[in-house]
Amino acid sequence: MSALTKTLLTALLWLPLAATRVQAADYGILYQAKIAPDSDVARVEIRLSGERLPSQLTLTLDPERHRSLRAAHGLTVEGNTAVWKPREPEDSLHYEFVIDEQKASGSYDSLLTDDWAILRSDKLVPPIAARAPKGLEGKAELQFMLPEEWSVAAPYPTREDSSSRYLITDPGRIFPRPKGWLIVGDITSRQDIIAGTDVRVAAPAGQGDRLQDTLAFIAWNLPEVKRVLPDFPEHLLIVTAGKPMWRGGLSGTRSLFMHADRPLISGNRTSSLIHELIHVGTGISGGERADWIVEGLAEYYAAAILVRTGGISDWRYAQVIEWKTAWAEAADTLFTRRSSGPVTARAAVFMHRLDQALGQATDGQAGIDDVTRALARERGRVSLTQLKDIVAGLAGEAVDVDALIKTLEEAD
Repeated sequence: MSALTKTLLTALLWLPLAATRVQAADYGILYQAKIAPDSDVARVEIRLSGERLPSQLTLTLDPERHRSLRAAHGLTVEGNTAVWKPREPEDSLHYEFVIDEQKASGSYDSLLTDDWAILRSDKLVPPIAARAPKGLEGKAELQFMLPEEWSVAAPYPTREDSSSRYLITDPGRIFPRPKGWLIVGDITSRQDIIAGTDVRVAAPAGQGDRLQDTLAFIAWNLPEVKRVLPDFPEHLLIVTAGKPMWRGGLSGTRSLFMHADRPLISGNRTSSLIHELIHVGTGISGGERADWIVEGLAEYYAAAILVRTGGISDWRYAQVIEWKTAWAEAADTLFTRRSSGPVTARAAVFMHRLDQALGQATDGQAGIDDVTRALARERGRVSLTQLKDIVAGLAGEAVDVDALIKTLEEAD
């Protein structure tokens, strides 16, 4: 037997053992949250179990909301940072999370009442950076401990053997944690599979008059959104409620909140719900002075999707662009830290004109959808440089992004 043959046989014999070792290296993460109406906090436990665990976890806290941290050992807290060094084979960290978060206007982003609670799981569990051996993977689950008559709506699948444990996925993170909107308590909901996505619309009991309308609106428009963004999440939760919740819409991972008083299509022929769906589907955020790209795309599609699905006519869409062009005159520049109002209107008009320019330069072979898909594939923070590179890849030098921006500025 040659030396090469012996080496190959030895490697083959070691393969099952190596696979077993890799499997054994995985560890479990269980997030448990106890929420009850007689308390103003959620009591949270992060429990780790496995033969090998991360050597260190660093939590970035909100000192006003994450409090009373404790662990049996290995925990230090300084300011808004907690460092925890868990021990094998099992260890746990406990803390309290203040659910209520009130805005200056008096409305709430997050609220616990006697009958229900609405909050975001990525606020419930703060950002966590892990120091762990290469290749060590955590398998995460989220479990709620609630009054017997309460239930949960969350944007995650449940375990096959347990309807009370949610399976958490967090692509690209070595320490998965839950993200997205949640509603717990005495709630009502409507649910359906739409274009391959498990969609659930939920509200506090007594506030669900428009749940079926909203689900129908999603069924009407989500297929077109998914044509633009084919990697749209497989689960979508829409949480809605009235006063005293914030009177607007806000996206999260696989989820969004929309105030019950917001129309599905507003008087200006745009849809806040579609706007937030685009945020959910792209998963992008604005880098330095690039928030206008993120908000501009969402606001562009807030009307463009309605045209494509027959919700508004081409004539009405032209009116939308005219209205946004006029509103944009109040913006001095696109390059602000946060895009809102006139800046977002100007950004939406830019996206409309970019779509036209790409179509003319490529004989209709490329358009804004290609730009949006490219940004969504890369996800994370976007930049003007990134946008320019994508446009150049589609149309070469035939479309000048800087010139389009300057045209908008000169129109003021």
